[in-house]
Amino acid sequence: MLGPKKEFEGVLLVDKPTDHTSHDVVARLRGKFKMKRIGHAGTLDPSATGLLVMLVGKATRVSQYMMSVEKEYTGTVVLGAVTNTQDADGEVLETRPVPELSEADILAAMKTFKGDQYQIPPMFSAIKIDGKPLYKSARKGEEVEREPRFIRVMQYDLKRWESPELDFLVRSSKGTYVRTLAHDLGQKLGCGGHLKNLRRTAAGDLNVANALPLEEILEMPLLDLEKRLLPVHEVAPRIAL
Repeated sequence: MLGPKKEFEGVLLVDKPTDHTSHDVVARLRGKFKMKRIGHAGTLDPSATGLLVMLVGKATRVSQYMMSVEKEYTGTVVLGAVTNTQDADGEVLETRPVPELSEADILAAMKTFKGDQYQIPPMFSAIKIDGKPLYKSARKGEEVEREPRFIRVMQYDLKRWESPELDFLVRSSKGTYVRTLAHDLGQKLGCGGHLKNLRRTAAGDLNVANALPLEEILEMPLLDLEKRLLPVHEVAPRIAL
């Protein structure tokens, strides 16, 4: 006679590949664990890579807490071209020459984005207005008025400048659209710009260095994978399950 089905519990750190939505990762892990009670603590765009914090079993109860922690990203901005999605997946709407910019010029522009502020979400996003996701309206060429959202940018650093590309590191509050930061930085510099690539490197105290690639996770025996599940009380000590 078969015993009760094993219920796994804990936090799993996944290094998300490109061309996967966050929900794709959830679906594949549900198949791996043979459990439905699996979610994530913060979406990544399909083209973005890096840390996806997966909540397995009862760990889904700390979803709101885990989504509220600050996030850290690295990425690349291409100046001189504006796209309709604010990233490299979109259609180029406008090109402008990139002026002679020094690192000091770029750092001065980045500094203006640090601190508390309101950010207008991009049209190509899953935010719903009147029950309809914005990206559906955007695909029809429609522009919908969006309420600015409060965000906080704690860190926005330049890591490399080689015109027309710059590498950055940003640390910000939940709900920050990094591709909008890239777009707005281009506007601030007078030539426009878009996000070329993005990688989430940290969420709160959790770091992508401790994550496993999705394909590696899917090939692991379940007993080995269970050992990779972090106890919830270690990840979210202030939350009682």
